[in-house]
Amino acid sequence: MASFHCPTEVFTGPNALGALKNFPAQRVLVVTDTFFSKTGRALEIGRMVPGAQVQIFDKVVPDPPAALAAEGAAVCRNFRPQVLIALGGGSPMDCAKAIRLAFGEPLTFVAIPTTSGSGSEVTSFSILTHKGIKHALVDRGLRPDAAILDAALLERLPTSLVADTGMDLLAHCMEALVAKKRTGFTDALAFQAARTVLEQLKLSFRGDVSVRLQIHEAATMAGMAFDNAGLGVCHALAHAIGGAFHVPHGRLCAMLLPAVMDYNMAAGQTQYAALARLCGMASATDRLSVRSLICAIVRLRRELLLPQDLRQAGVEKSAWEQMREGILEAALADPCCKTNPVTVTKDGLARILKAVEP
Repeated sequence: MASFHCPTEVFTGPNALGALKNFPAQRVLVVTDTFFSKTGRALEIGRMVPGAQVQIFDKVVPDPPAALAAEGAAVCRNFRPQVLIALGGGSPMDCAKAIRLAFGEPLTFVAIPTTSGSGSEVTSFSILTHKGIKHALVDRGLRPDAAILDAALLERLPTSLVADTGMDLLAHCMEALVAKKRTGFTDALAFQAARTVLEQLKLSFRGDVSVRLQIHEAATMAGMAFDNAGLGVCHALAHAIGGAFHVPHGRLCAMLLPAVMDYNMAAGQTQYAALARLCGMASATDRLSVRSLICAIVRLRRELLLPQDLRQAGVEKSAWEQMREGILEAALADPCCKTNPVTVTKDGLARILKAVEP
């Protein structure tokens, strides 16, 4: 038996932030980073909740540590908000989710992503770091009650952020398309989101803001897809490497994805070929169509000025050799491996790493 579950209400389009009027409260806690607190945007958005006293928790950093979520939960217990808002990229989303879970009392949770990649605004995943290892929390209670996708938050994205988060989005699609728990519902979302990012990400990277809301919506679609279908070894390895070296997650996904597709070819060829045909890359056979798709992903990575391996990403060979065994062990233990379409082995992960190691 299969299932598809996504209880998050999604508000999207110009002026979508106006949906905050639907969540009146006496107290609102906004979880964000220092950028949005210093610019005043976090307070401005918090005050859009009718009648609310607003408190800002702005200590979120990339790869948020588990201790930070515990600190945020303590703030929750003192302030006792009725509405919790996560504002920012994947890190504020992950931190706010863990804060809500640790707080343990009923409140309305609204996610407002400002980057287009993690899909965290609709998922039951939260990624926290502890002692250099990224840990995936998976619980239905982590899903936000509402997600707000507003075009106004996307106009000034740095190009490097467009590239990194966009490739994370693409990796979500490619893994959801072949994951063990995929269904027709997840396929529909993943195919549409993948086609959008393959066709439009380079336009966004070049400064075309008119396509950014479509990519933003694609990130949410991909989140719905992988939250139900599962992920795979691309994310397991990206979590493990990112915890050790703090290379941006999407950048790691971009490096790993071609080798991961080769690794999963026996189980994923039909799905990969279907996406290739959908994007106008059909060849005489499915295998040739998939090669065209992989070449298109490598070309997109190059056009986005992303590194092709860890050496180009600044990881030194000596440091890599010291950490490599621990990275393999952490990846093998990652829950994302459970839904990879082919059996995951340590030797198999090592073969994938060969393609990206410094």
